[in-house]
Amino acid sequence: MISCNKSLTPKEKEAYLVKGKEISKESFKTLSGKLKEQLQKGGVVHAIPFCNSEALPITKELSKKYNVSIKRTSNKIRNVKNNSTARELEVVEKFITLKENNKELASIVEVGKNDKVHFYAPIIMKSNCLVCHGTVQQELSVKNDSIIKLLYPNDKATNYKEVDVRGIWSITFDK
Repeated sequence: MISCNKSLTPKEKEAYLVKGKEISKESFKTLSGKLKEQLQKGGVVHAIPFCNSEALPITKELSKKYNVSIKRTSNKIRNVKNNSTARELEVVEKFITLKENNKELASIVEVGKNDKVHFYAPIIMKSNCLVCHGTVQQELSVKNDSIIKLLYPNDKATNYKEVDVRGIWSITFDK
């Protein structure tokens, strides 16, 4: 990757940081709001299939709205359609290391291939996320884990604790 300092002016970098934060915040708010609706309708049993069928279309809709590519990814993915690039994995690992060392997690802006600007921000586990991403027989029930495994046979997105780095928002702009 080309360092953002060599390819973007400080003003451009700040503009991408602001826009990336705005987009990731709205994406989180939209996805978590829809998920809360599903939880209220029928609990986790109702929410898991919703996530399976609707999370990616919601993200795609927001990508069109902002004319960017929005992705949630992790080193421990649930949906194979959210596979990480090598760079995204590096960023996830960087955020995990920073968190483990009690360092600040600041969003990243950099220029990559074909002059695409990339924004990365950490996704931090909240306590209410643990019903699907926690430890089986603790926060995550065996029943809910079975539903997750049925819909996501290669699921690796469990055993998180509150405030762990779950993954990243990866947003790609055309420069």
